[in-house]
Amino acid sequence: MSHRIARPCGCLEYSQLSRRGFLGTSGAALAAAAIPAWLPKVVLAGDATSRDSLVVVFLRGGMDGLTAVAPYGDPNYYAPDLRPALAIAPPGSANGAIDLNGFFGFAPALAPLLPAYQAGDLAVIHATGSPDPTRSHFDAMSYMEFGIPLQPLNTVSGWLARHLLSVPPLAANNPLRGVMVDDLLPRSLAGAPNTLPIADPAGFSFPGRSISAQIRAGVIDADYLDATQPLASAAMNTIDTIDLLQTIDFANYLPANGAVYPTSGFGMALKSIAALLKADVGVEVAEADLGGWDTHAQQGPLTGELAGLMTDLAGSLAAFHLDMQARLGNVTLVVMSEFGRRADQNSSLGTDHGHGNCMFVLGGNVAGGRVIADWTSGELLHPDLLYGGDSLAVTIDYRDILAEILQTRLQNNALDVVFPNYTPTFRGVIG
Repeated sequence: MSHRIARPCGCLEYSQLSRRGFLGTSGAALAAAAIPAWLPKVVLAGDATSRDSLVVVFLRGGMDGLTAVAPYGDPNYYAPDLRPALAIAPPGSANGAIDLNGFFGFAPALAPLLPAYQAGDLAVIHATGSPDPTRSHFDAMSYMEFGIPLQPLNTVSGWLARHLLSVPPLAANNPLRGVMVDDLLPRSLAGAPNTLPIADPAGFSFPGRSISAQIRAGVIDADYLDATQPLASAAMNTIDTIDLLQTIDFANYLPANGAVYPTSGFGMALKSIAALLKADVGVEVAEADLGGWDTHAQQGPLTGELAGLMTDLAGSLAAFHLDMQARLGNVTLVVMSEFGRRADQNSSLGTDHGHGNCMFVLGGNVAGGRVIADWTSGELLHPDLLYGGDSLAVTIDYRDILAEILQTRLQNNALDVVFPNYTPTFRGVIG
């Protein structure tokens, strides 16, 4: 089940990015080995009984936030030299935006998200992202996932890993605190304790014939029991995780409230995460990514490539929201991308690498039903205010959003560890 790089579209850099090129290690042993020496040896903060589980969705390739959440109230959005063929029409027009607050509107393909927004469970943050100026996919992803934009790339641990290392586990002796629903760990989870990449939780079992699995597992236990660290712990945790996941009936999992997940890789990943969280096995952090957002040519905001991606994203998130209703008060989900697209369309009816973007935060304690944005004088797309002369500015640092979630919902007060050399400003995304 691979769903990061979903389609062979986009620029040469994006198409040549190997999965290992922008992801972390694929094995728990290497992940454990990546734990930096400077991290504290004791738990810094947190009450394990009152924390949310965090779900992270990374949209790889650079989502076009100016299409997903169209700022139709900014008159510059409809300037004839900006996006004459790509701008989402204002509400009330054919294929027009779905109004959110009189200024911003969802693209039609994001219509399934409207119930969550209207229920107050979904917040949109616009003109946000990483302040780092890079327009390289590889570097932008690295800075965001390591949590160190505008700083040297000299760390080996991701921001999610540092979070897990600085709070107590939700469950004692839990072999699976974090999971990536894919076959490689992202850099955000590099160095995370008791964390594994599992592409298919339903099929995560001991390889080989089941009749001899227990005997062979016992042999591996004996072989690795006296191995050096972190190899010994990694091997034991992997086997314990296999045993743990065997107790969950993923194949017959029935989503609540009639929720229907798309059959895409991303939809199935969110469905697996829902089953994991409902099983109460102590998973604290889960990630599921969706790739293919590098829409340089024939972007198709209404019926093409981008519309298809937004349909998959919205349908999957809407199903997760409906499915998790009974537990929504203990779950926070955040969606982000490495950068946005340029404000102007190119000659191939696509958009090139830009800067500012939008984020989504979903959960029972989100101060939703709002678009949080610092849209200067209602005209952030004015030529004089464009970042680098061509892109939406970043007026809200993405770390502000993540830090607020970590402290208020995941009980982590060690924000200086998670995001070194940065003092976040809370934006009121949590109610």
